[in-house]
Amino acid sequence: MLSYYDKILVGIGVSLVGGLLISVFTVVTLNTGVLLGALAASGFVYHAMFENPPLPTSDPRVAATAIVWHAVLFVLVLSVFLE
Repeated sequence: MLSYYDKILVGIGVSLVGGLLISVFTVVTLNTGVLLGALAASGFVYHAMFENPPLPTSDPRVAATAIVWHAVLFVLVLSVFLE
């Protein structure tokens, strides 16, 4: 049986692979497909981190993870718009 966090990880993976598949089978560019997948995966990340966190929200690792995830999304957005 999959635990809650296993399901979250599967959802993140499916979102990212789905973004890649969108870029492969449609006219959407690779960067845009990855960005769409990452935005969809963000919903899973936010739910796992803020709605049902594995660590107390006062733990500095929670803030560090949120900062890193937003940095990755920012770079993806820049790569799409600076093409």
